[in-house]
Amino acid sequence: MNFSHVRLGFFGLALAGATPAVADMQAKLVSADIAQGEKLFKRCVACHTIEKDGRNKVGPNLYGVVGKAVAQVEGYSYSPALKTYGGEWTLERLDAYLHQPRAEVKGTKMAFPGLKKEDERANLIAYLNTFSDKPVQFGAAEEKVEPASQAASADPATDTAQPIEGDFGRLKVAPGVEATYYACSSCHSEMIVAQQGLTRENWVDMLDWMVKEQEMDEIAEPERTEILDYLSTHYNKDRPNFQKPN
Repeated sequence: MNFSHVRLGFFGLALAGATPAVADMQAKLVSADIAQGEKLFKRCVACHTIEKDGRNKVGPNLYGVVGKAVAQVEGYSYSPALKTYGGEWTLERLDAYLHQPRAEVKGTKMAFPGLKKEDERANLIAYLNTFSDKPVQFGAAEEKVEPASQAASADPATDTAQPIEGDFGRLKVAPGVEATYYACSSCHSEMIVAQQGLTRENWVDMLDWMVKEQEMDEIAEPERTEILDYLSTHYNKDRPNFQKPN
């Protein structure tokens, strides 16, 4: 990616004249944790790619989305609601959409419920911003926007274990639950997973079958191994976390 150019002020990033809410988000973006944004993006990979020239999946490719015109990714069939929404993905609009997608764009096809915490939205937007030919500069003009890989390795503290937060329905809250929940619940209830009891080999066969017979998008590494580790540990043949429906 070319990070030598930045888009300045295309959505009014200067604090002068910004509403208090937007100014607060701008301040958070300056110190946003890109490594945490990368972790949050795991919730999106079931439906979106982010690399340049990545294919459309259930949702459109998100390369360069920060500041991009709404509903303009070639080859993707957008909802009439998002086409009507129009305009550009400004900071304010991205923040509102990621907060409550269905409230911001009534009729959107996106099933993701949104991120309630402002810090999480800032981290995710900052991460998305690194995937662009001309990433937006949120801070002082002389500062450089780093690729996500560099930002993640710059601070070893970001690699320490973090509390697992979120609503994962009936799934066991343990390492790997996020990747599993968002990969599965984009198409069906997590209860289908919670009712299973399979060996690791059977889970491998199940994922392969879903790709071949149900046209599920293949899960890339390292998420695939993370999901298999989680499923074989918590939903093995002894069904240690089986829960009956209410």
